[in-house]
Amino acid sequence: MRLTSLRSQLLLWLLLPLGLFVAVSSWVTYRNAVEMATDTHDRLLLGSARVIAEQIRYDDGVFQVIVPPAALELFESGARDRVFYRVSSSSGQLLAGSADLPLPAEIPGMDAVHFFSASFRGEPVRISALGKSVISAPDDELVLVEVAQTRRAHKIFSDRIWEHALLQYLLILVFVAILLLVGVRSALSSTVALRERIQDRRPDSLEPLARGNVPDELVPMVDAMNHYVARLDAQVAAHDRFVANASHQLRTPLTVLTTQVDYGLRSATVKDKDAALHAMEASLQHGIRLVNQLLLLSSAQAGIDASTASRSDAIDLLVVIQQVFEDFAGFAQDRQIDLGFESRLDAAPVRNGMLRDLVSNLLDNALRYTPVGGIVTVSLARQGAQLVLEVADNGPGIPEQERGRVFDRFYRISSSQADGTGLGLAIVAEIVAAMGARIALSAPLEHSGLVVRVEMPAAA
Repeated sequence: MRLTSLRSQLLLWLLLPLGLFVAVSSWVTYRNAVEMATDTHDRLLLGSARVIAEQIRYDDGVFQVIVPPAALELFESGARDRVFYRVSSSSGQLLAGSADLPLPAEIPGMDAVHFFSASFRGEPVRISALGKSVISAPDDELVLVEVAQTRRAHKIFSDRIWEHALLQYLLILVFVAILLLVGVRSALSSTVALRERIQDRRPDSLEPLARGNVPDELVPMVDAMNHYVARLDAQVAAHDRFVANASHQLRTPLTVLTTQVDYGLRSATVKDKDAALHAMEASLQHGIRLVNQLLLLSSAQAGIDASTASRSDAIDLLVVIQQVFEDFAGFAQDRQIDLGFESRLDAAPVRNGMLRDLVSNLLDNALRYTPVGGIVTVSLARQGAQLVLEVADNGPGIPEQERGRVFDRFYRISSSQADGTGLGLAIVAEIVAAMGARIALSAPLEHSGLVVRVEMPAAA
């Protein structure tokens, strides 16, 4: 299951290694408890074997073995363990005890002891084997004393030690988990406070967030959010300016149209009424063109043009230019403008569905700002993987200090007398950005005017 809570993830990554540490420590503690119980058990077995060995005598060539009760009382416990012993000479003669008690793999020397585990009469036992010399006995004659006990008390003792340590570990784990929960909750309180500050903001608030007591780890997020808010503020401001400018641009032709309608209604002669109708027609054409450009600008910003081919289709730019020339031929002829086209390409495929709008706005802008009797030349060439489209005119041009602003919406050069809307180059800039192309403005070398250069990637 995927954890989406930061608090849960922190607790998991903190408690997981702690839990592993407790598990490993418990296993190590169990091993130590078994070793401690075994060591204690071996000491008792050795003590019992020594008590028995001290009571062995050698009289008249015979070993006399007396097992004192104290030797076996050492093992008294509530575990009901069984105790066995065996006393034999180094020659293998049984002197006392159980004859079938297992012998050690190696007989210990004098005063040496050997501990080993075995199975005796169906039960696991721990055996202590002690080699002992007896006074008056021959020098080469040793006595082997073995004492064995079943391992019930050993298991109880080791389990008790382990359970006690395990209980301590678990209590420590619970205590640490509580401390971690409180600590993580306290550490994340600033994050919760930041969330509440964001939720309590007014919907229209675009003020930057104050860092306040924000932890260092959250400062980059707050800075990124403030940067986003600043960009959003700029975007909203630009949108408000666009709406205000669009309203103003639409209100102007409507106001003029109202005046013209009023003048036509008050005119008494047919000539005056016809003049008013012609003026109304011009105002309507200007308003329709403005609305169409606003719609086109909106489509360019969204990167959508439902009326033409999709971006995945390759369009021949030569064909598009030819169609646009047919649309503007009459307008250029009315203004006595020499409209020409230069290209040596057989085909110029481009993957973009707004090429017609791009070329139309470039050509419309050039024709409107070129004086009567001027020249507008469109050229198309290829440079590597790029297609270069240039639209040059011999109009008044654009001062170098204003070239960076002509792509703003509704911006018009103060010295211009043309009837443009201030949206043509803004639409071109949006289309160029959407298709990953580049646009640049410059002045012709031979005369005044403007050269608009667009570099766009060619399709395969």
